[in-house]
Amino acid sequence: MSSAVTDRPNHLTEPRWVRGLLLGVALAFLTLFLLLPLVTVFVEAFKKGWALYLAAITEPDAWSAIQLTLWVAAISLVVNLVFGVAAAWAIAKFEFRGKQLLITLIDLPFSVSPVVAGLVFVVLFGSQSWMWPFLEDHNLKIVYAVPGVVLATLFVTFPFIARELIPLMQAQGSEEEQAALTLGASGWQIFWRVTLPNIKWGLLYGAILCNARAMGEFGAVSVVSGHIRGMTNTLTLHVEILYGEYQFAASFAVASLLALLALVTLVIKNVVEWRSARPDSVDQPMEARAAAPVAAPQPTTA
Repeated sequence: MSSAVTDRPNHLTEPRWVRGLLLGVALAFLTLFLLLPLVTVFVEAFKKGWALYLAAITEPDAWSAIQLTLWVAAISLVVNLVFGVAAAWAIAKFEFRGKQLLITLIDLPFSVSPVVAGLVFVVLFGSQSWMWPFLEDHNLKIVYAVPGVVLATLFVTFPFIARELIPLMQAQGSEEEQAALTLGASGWQIFWRVTLPNIKWGLLYGAILCNARAMGEFGAVSVVSGHIRGMTNTLTLHVEILYGEYQFAASFAVASLLALLALVTLVIKNVVEWRSARPDSVDQPMEARAAAPVAAPQPTTA
């Protein structure tokens, strides 16, 4: 009798040249569309030497753009952490009217163009909006100011954390929370000692994606910022302005900062994936529970 373990899966029965061709096509695509552009950015950034590179990233407008990018990313990350955990908790742990509508609204930024989102904020808070008299009377500036940049960034980033946590919390169920409640734990104790440790890797992974999108956003921010140098320009907008002024070396120098941030984000993302897949990870029991015959969690009606 032939051993089943020696049989190769069906997807590995193709000739070796077919697998080699597929691998070669994949590598060629990655080289052409990912590796080559990345190398080009750094080559062009250092093309005219270190002096010009340092001057391009330390001049006042560039430094202002760096600071604004970091501040906007930080604000977006904090707000999305609160919203993402709250939304995921509500969707995964409770049944209520409008639940599917909430999920649809969370997914909305994935289907709406960032440019359209920026135009929406201009219509809502611009000089032709119904809110403009109130904003003008109270000296509140949203569009073509930092608050508009923050709002636009929040819009395009808020699905990331929630969408990362919802399937994770649904898969984990509510048995541990119900057990803690039976033992007399309060709501905050359940959250800090049971729920949060179980979702910490998913939460961190979503935060990394959210932060990466916030720092690299261009479309929505470009519409609402007004391109005011030293005030509302983020790094992406500063790169566009420099390139439009034919300062190619300076624009690539600033773009290299975004490329470095992307590489750092990629490294952190892979570290998080590796840590979350370790057997001693807090999230690991979820897979064990999925394999064991356990009762299906009963959602609580909010």
